[in-house]
Amino acid sequence: MNQKIFLCSICNINSGTCNEDCKFCSQSVRYKADIERYKQKEMSLILKEAHSAYSNGALGFCLVTSDKGLNDKTLSFVCSIAEILTKELPELRLIACNGTATLEQLLTLKASGIKAYNHNLETSKDFYPKICTTHSWNDRYETCQNVNEAGLVLISGGIFGLGESQEDRVSMLKSLESLKPTSVPINFYHHNEALELSPNPLNIDEAFSLIKLTRDMIPDAQRVMVAGGRGLMFGDREGEIFSHGANSIVIGNYLTTSGKAMQRDLEMLKSLNLAIASSVK
Repeated sequence: MNQKIFLCSICNINSGTCNEDCKFCSQSVRYKADIERYKQKEMSLILKEAHSAYSNGALGFCLVTSDKGLNDKTLSFVCSIAEILTKELPELRLIACNGTATLEQLLTLKASGIKAYNHNLETSKDFYPKICTTHSWNDRYETCQNVNEAGLVLISGGIFGLGESQEDRVSMLKSLESLKPTSVPINFYHHNEALELSPNPLNIDEAFSLIKLTRDMIPDAQRVMVAGGRGLMFGDREGEIFSHGANSIVIGNYLTTSGKAMQRDLEMLKSLNLAIASSVK
C-alpha cells in the first residue's frame, strides 16, 4: 500500500433536488431534511473551492450532483465546469459523481476533461431493495461497468452502518472487487433525524475492522478512502484509520454535512509523519 496519503475534496454543485428514495440520503426531497438546496452552484464558488482544495494538497476534486443520473442539462453543466477547471487548474484530477450514466455520457465527460467517475454500489445486491426502491442495484453496477469501458478511472465503494449484516458487507466488497476500482471510498452512515433509517449501530472497533476488511478483499485498489462520516465515527482516534489500510481521505466538507477545516487534517497527517501524495497515476 502506498503510504503517501491521497487527498480529495468534494464540491456539491447541485444539492438536495433528488426525487429518489434512498433512505440514507438527506438530499432526497422525499424526507424534507433541513439542508441547503440549489440547482446549480455559481461558477465563482466552484473555482474558489477548487483553488482552496488544491492549495491544501488535494489532487482529486469531485463534482457531485444529486439526482438518479445524468440528463442532458446536468451533463452540459458538468462539462462546462470541467472545461473551465481544466484550464484553470490542469494539475487537479477532476472526478464526476453524477449518478447512473451511459457509455456515451461518460465519453462526453471524458472529452471535457473529467478523468475519473465515482459511483458507489452502496451495499450488497440483496440488501439494496431495503434502502432504495426507485432504482436498482443493477443500475449502479452497470454504470461502473460503463466507466471501465469508457476508459475513465473507476471510483466505487459503499456505506457501512445502514443496518446491513456482515454477510452484506462481504457481498458488497466481492462485487466491488469484481469491478477492479482504482479507489474505494468507504462511508460510515451519518444519521439525520429526517431519515427513516436508524442511527449507525457500528462501534469504532467494528469500523476499523471494516477498513481492514476492505483493504484485504480489494487488494489491487490503489486507494482505500475513508470519506463520509469519518469525524463522527472515529473522533480523536481517526488517525488510526491509516494503520488499518486507508491511504486516502476527503478533506473539507462533505455533501450536506460539515467536515473539519482542511488545515486540521493536514496537521493530523503531519503529527502522524504521513506524507501527502503529490502526484496521481
